[in-house]
Amino acid sequence: MSVSGFLELVLENRRYSSHIAYIHKIPGKDAIYSSCPEALPDRVKEWLSREGISLYSHQTEAIRAIAAGDDVILCTPTASGKTLSFLLPFLTIREQVRDATALAIYPAKALTRDQLRTIRDLEKSTGMHLDPAIYDGDTPQHDRPLIRSQAGLILTNPYELHQILPWHRQWSSFFSRLEYVILDEAHQYRGVFGSSMALLIRRLLRICDHYGSAPQFFLSSATLANPADFACQLTGREMTIIDTSGAPTGSRYFVLYNPYQEMAQPRSVYSESAELLSILVDSGLQSLCFTGSRRMTELVSVWTKNSLRQKSPDKMNSIAAYRAGYLPKERQELERNLKTGVMRGLVSTNALELGIDIGSLDAVILTGYPGTMMSVWQQAGRAGRSTADSLAILIAMQNPLDQFFMRHPTEFFARPHEHAIIDTKNPYILSGQLLCASSELPIQPESDIRWFGKGISGHLDALVENGLIARTPRGYVYTGRKRASELVSLSLISEVWTVEVKSRVIETLDVRQACREAHPGAVLIHQGERYIVASWDYDRHRILAMKEDPGYYTKVNQLTGIEIRERLMSREIPAGTLFLGRVEVSELYHGYRRLIDEKTISTEPLTLEPITFETISVWIELSLAGLAAIGSDRDIGGSLHGAEHALIAMMPFHVLCDRWDLGGLSTTSSSECQGKPVIFVYDGYEGGIGLAERAYHIYEELCQSSESMVRECQCADGCPACIYSPKCGNDNQPLDKKGCLALLRTISS
Repeated sequence: MSVSGFLELVLENRRYSSHIAYIHKIPGKDAIYSSCPEALPDRVKEWLSREGISLYSHQTEAIRAIAAGDDVILCTPTASGKTLSFLLPFLTIREQVRDATALAIYPAKALTRDQLRTIRDLEKSTGMHLDPAIYDGDTPQHDRPLIRSQAGLILTNPYELHQILPWHRQWSSFFSRLEYVILDEAHQYRGVFGSSMALLIRRLLRICDHYGSAPQFFLSSATLANPADFACQLTGREMTIIDTSGAPTGSRYFVLYNPYQEMAQPRSVYSESAELLSILVDSGLQSLCFTGSRRMTELVSVWTKNSLRQKSPDKMNSIAAYRAGYLPKERQELERNLKTGVMRGLVSTNALELGIDIGSLDAVILTGYPGTMMSVWQQAGRAGRSTADSLAILIAMQNPLDQFFMRHPTEFFARPHEHAIIDTKNPYILSGQLLCASSELPIQPESDIRWFGKGISGHLDALVENGLIARTPRGYVYTGRKRASELVSLSLISEVWTVEVKSRVIETLDVRQACREAHPGAVLIHQGERYIVASWDYDRHRILAMKEDPGYYTKVNQLTGIEIRERLMSREIPAGTLFLGRVEVSELYHGYRRLIDEKTISTEPLTLEPITFETISVWIELSLAGLAAIGSDRDIGGSLHGAEHALIAMMPFHVLCDRWDLGGLSTTSSSECQGKPVIFVYDGYEGGIGLAERAYHIYEELCQSSESMVRECQCADGCPACIYSPKCGNDNQPLDKKGCLALLRTISS
């Protein structure tokens, strides 16, 4: 069945058509070609001519910019030929400088395997040698010396580069000849990870400078609102921006689908995803369904199979789940089966949002708004990797932002891509990266300002006081016992836990995921199978589980505490005083609920160590006028709580983040604020990532859009489409919609 045929089928069936809020057609476009650049080697030109390959306009522009000595950021959609755009320039460099080396950095191991096949095919086709090799944690020890000495193009990931740099003397030959650095999927490097990555790149360039090289950069990215600023923040370089694609596309139909359109009989977003995926697969359309969590990825996969068991039993085994935490062999087999067509439907977390080559898909389902428009178009772009028509379906969750977009579809499709945030001055990230840099080469504050900024002296002094580095005549050097790169995490995830069943590792999690999803007593789902977590082995970071289906699922309860460390900024606004400052957050997972069909059947206690971290928060301390605006007949605590949830829900509308990147706390009497009522919204990462700071400067605008969202919701007293939050540790109690509206209206007036 064709995509248009499937749409006709759905529109004719009231069961599905009643939930369609909007259908948007994006017309296809013809290719825009450009003449072959003169800079390309003759053998490459002959290959292009022999194979009948014409270069798209953006590919030619990229080749010419690199040949002219520029650094480049290429921002074009999925499947627009970005790989050829950054590989052909290196063939040109390699022709001119025979022993030139290049470093290609990918955010995921799966991408390096994918790209190695492409590079070897290109070598074979052109007869030019790039001598590519993967160097990551899976590279056998006995292969590593030969790769370091002979490889011309090394493919790796940020985590491995973090481990390579301290051993740069073993890499001296490679780094001294390094002419070209590729950062594929560069938009992934934002927030905490991006800030760490930016400083990691500066460590790399510092070592290159030590060996006398100054490589060019090629960044391949999804569309960004601030490509020039982002690229400069990430690499420290000014870049040529190429953001107009010449690649052809087929027509794309984008459906906004709202299971909660009829509030009297709402349908679960996840069961609806499973139902639509089963229909797509049954109609012969190879499809990918994105979900927002590991647990729901597993459940939607199971429900899709169950649906197909009734319709087409022969197709139910062509459905599988795919997510982070699976062992590499398991993921590779799933990727291969999807690409070859054996797998007709895959349910995935955003792990498949990256440009792994999984072939040409017909349709994509997005289970809920993924948090950013950038992710919307990356995920939707996984379908239609040719000129054929494709389909994307966004199934709205019953949360404020999703429902806002269902009511304002034209605003959804008109929304620009977000600004990517990188903060190279984050004190926690900068201190850690300086520690690593001091273990690689002695730090000279006067000259190394070039790489790490003017504020490094204070960080170096603090590291000296803590006995981690020492002043020497050569500069500051690392003195710790452990390797510095083992002490510092790029993603600020310090602990990795393994889940084991009968001594077999089935997946890995970070400590926060472990607290939320795999605490003692939790029901964990892996490839459709259910397990109960029996206990934690704290010493070895092991989670011990046993296979069992108890017939219920679990949800953790959390308490949050905040202590103000420093007030950085403040200003008077309607309803009170707005502050930006440093705070210490304490997250305590104190119990969990057993649920069946979203109904709690029991509550159990938990004893876990609290997770504490310092971060940046924006908060409003309410004045008497602000309290009066809520109204004496309203629940003050419920009004503050509702406003807190609404603000967090609408933050992704203004800032490049997901609601899970944020935390909040509201109270009617804060001991930290002289007993005043207060609402905190904070960055959910150590040191902060710029989200609260952005909110401080647009707080009235944020309150205005939050008020509109709550006011437009048709419920009487609050619901998941306006002020309920799925991550609320207090089970969404208390909440007062009318008081929340009055407060937000006062602030934004």
